[in-house]
Amino acid sequence: MRTILFTGKGGVGKTTVAAATAVRVAQRGARTLVMSTDSAHSLGDSFGVTLGDRPVEVAPGCRAAEPDAQRRLERSWGDIRGYLREVMEWAGVDSIEADELSLLPGVEEVVALTEIAAIRRRGDVDVLVVDCAPTAETIRLLSLPDVLAWYMARVFPAGRRLSRALGPVVSRVARVPIADDAVFASVERLYADLSAVRDILRDHRRSSARLVVNPEKMVVAEARRTATYLSLFGYRVDAVVANRVLPDALTDPWFDSWRASQAEHLETISTSFAPAQVLRAELAAGEIVGLDALGRFAASLYDDLDPSAVLATGDPLRVRSEHGRRILEVELPFATKDELDVAATADELFVRVGPYRRAIFLPDSLRGREVVNVALTDGTLRVSFDR
Repeated sequence: MRTILFTGKGGVGKTTVAAATAVRVAQRGARTLVMSTDSAHSLGDSFGVTLGDRPVEVAPGCRAAEPDAQRRLERSWGDIRGYLREVMEWAGVDSIEADELSLLPGVEEVVALTEIAAIRRRGDVDVLVVDCAPTAETIRLLSLPDVLAWYMARVFPAGRRLSRALGPVVSRVARVPIADDAVFASVERLYADLSAVRDILRDHRRSSARLVVNPEKMVVAEARRTATYLSLFGYRVDAVVANRVLPDALTDPWFDSWRASQAEHLETISTSFAPAQVLRAELAAGEIVGLDALGRFAASLYDDLDPSAVLATGDPLRVRSEHGRRILEVELPFATKDELDVAATADELFVRVGPYRRAIFLPDSLRGREVVNVALTDGTLRVSFDR
């Protein structure tokens, strides 16, 4: 199953791009499903229909759904939520407040992501298009399996043993609610579901993320940070959609400064997201709602490209530890030392190869560190940072 995630800063048009992509893929003959994992669903609005938990056909060969997070919460989070509610009520929190607080921020989106694994198991979808939450939330969601992996390997087994051994004693002395096997089983089940999703999305032959941006300074800056972190956690960005670009037919002088600003940001987009492919979509004359409008938008965006293809290969960067130092690796095939120039600030690494220049936002673990060595070996740039 091919899986394509669309994310971007709120309001850039990612839902429209995701819906249009699904329509275009279905037109090419693939069994397609597009679904939203954003708690603020707007996928149905793009198609001009009402969507729910069960996929419905919105175009020939294309189904759409807005998963019911509440139903999935009861399965994956119900016992955990019940335990958290008991602890809060024991601590004196009002029962209504405890019920609200036990639903941790972002948990609905987390649970919605687990539907990806269920869809793959069913085997009735060739291409899955996912309209994700805005970028910051998406990064947190996709990094969660790695955080849980550390917890499950180091803390979870000991916690479960302690709960079994000391739970009865503590309950009699202090009446503190103690997590039982049902709570631990729910944690294990949630971790297993998220790990399955992680394995699917890290399969670079079948899964990739696509960033939707507007040619605006703040939007592009956030997208660059998103690309860095997605790569850091092992998810490939194979395309960037520059949406709402002013069309050439718009010649009114009032737009001249806006056009110049967009040209500058489009140049940044073209040089900053390698090796991802950059696609452009012009500013539409009206709202893109309904099957016909989505079809026209997709045809203009992809032209002769297969939207379901992996549009770029190669990991833009990796971070590893060696002898206490952090090393950032960037793939630069065919580059030579004579044409290479590297500079760094507290937040960014600037790499120039011949006439081409790329700025890479550094992850938090590398910010503020001094570069102590730069080496180019077998097409890979290795930048070592101090301890």
